[in-house]
Amino acid sequence: MSEREWIEKDFYKELGVSSGASADEIKKSYRKLARDLHPDANPGDTAAEERFKAVSEAYAVLSDTAKRKEYDEARRLFASGGFGRGGYRPGAEYTTAGGGFGGGEFNIGDLFGGGTSYTSGDGGIGDIFGGLFGGGRGGAGTRTGASTRPQRGSDVEAETTLPFREAAQGVTVPLRLTSPASCTTCHGSGAKPGTSPRVCPRCNGSGIVSRNQGAFGFSEPCDDCRGTGSIIDDPCTDCRGTGVQNRTRNLTVRIPKGVSDGQRIRLAGQGEAGLRGAPSGDLYVTVHVKPDKVFGRNGDDLTVTVPVSYGELVLGTTVSVPTLEGRVGVKIPSGTVDGRILRVRGRGVPKRSGGAGDLLVTVKVAVPQDLDETATEALQTYLSAEKASGFDPRAGWAGA
Repeated sequence: MSEREWIEKDFYKELGVSSGASADEIKKSYRKLARDLHPDANPGDTAAEERFKAVSEAYAVLSDTAKRKEYDEARRLFASGGFGRGGYRPGAEYTTAGGGFGGGEFNIGDLFGGGTSYTSGDGGIGDIFGGLFGGGRGGAGTRTGASTRPQRGSDVEAETTLPFREAAQGVTVPLRLTSPASCTTCHGSGAKPGTSPRVCPRCNGSGIVSRNQGAFGFSEPCDDCRGTGSIIDDPCTDCRGTGVQNRTRNLTVRIPKGVSDGQRIRLAGQGEAGLRGAPSGDLYVTVHVKPDKVFGRNGDDLTVTVPVSYGELVLGTTVSVPTLEGRVGVKIPSGTVDGRILRVRGRGVPKRSGGAGDLLVTVKVAVPQDLDETATEALQTYLSAEKASGFDPRAGWAGA
């Protein structure tokens, strides 16, 4: 894809968000579209598959802060389609050839880089395109005839939902992923097995050609090799020379212990395959954790509420409490108040660095709803004795 085609794409429109959308808004919109358009949800629907690819490409740029900044700046600069009478075409480098603008040298980089060259890597226009199209900063640009760098594959987003206890203890989960991947027939080269791409004779492998038009000299992507620097005479029939196939892969993903709801796991090199053997992008798996009926979580601490009777709090007792690895006895001291939190060291959520958080046990009085006559009489006798002893539960209460 040429720089012009890239800049003319409206990635915000693809995701259905405004140009001022926040990172969370962009992510939310992408996730909804990806779920609706995923090939697994639309088998045989070519239109949905193309839209899925388009929104994935848009998210790959807009979710990356640096790429989004460069994309926005490039679109702002070239929204009008030109500068002055001569115009400007994205992807072409302009220099004067003795004439125009007073007859001296005019460098388009002077407009945007404070006098720096398009290819200087010092903040000129080359830097804007560098991050989007593989030019890179600090290196030689198109004027020097440097080779076009391979285009890295886009990152891929996936999701999985786990029970609370599996997320806390760690688990291995299967993941079925449909995305562009390296062609298994040509191993990503794009050439038919037994053949290899050859260096483009027109640009000598640089991917860039120069030409003169009046007072200007232009450097632009080579039409023969489409800016790749190589030509495939006998393309792979399975991937049509791209080195990439859209296929379904079954992956086994190791979810580390202690993962929390909404956390993303990065799998390097498991994203979309790069064109013609370029490095693959990464796979980011967002983990959703289901609530548990017994346990809660506070950081690395595991929380649980245990019902007890009034008598157990007054006299003290030992209760059996569940943990992630079985049960443990927790001593409740005599005179414990309702709602007190008792801490059991090292029995909480496992940490990736080793060890575990604590188990926080909250005691909650369970009030009986139906008492028989014997129990009612005994309770009344106790309340009379309690009052006779001088105990007042509302003593010191501000509302008394």
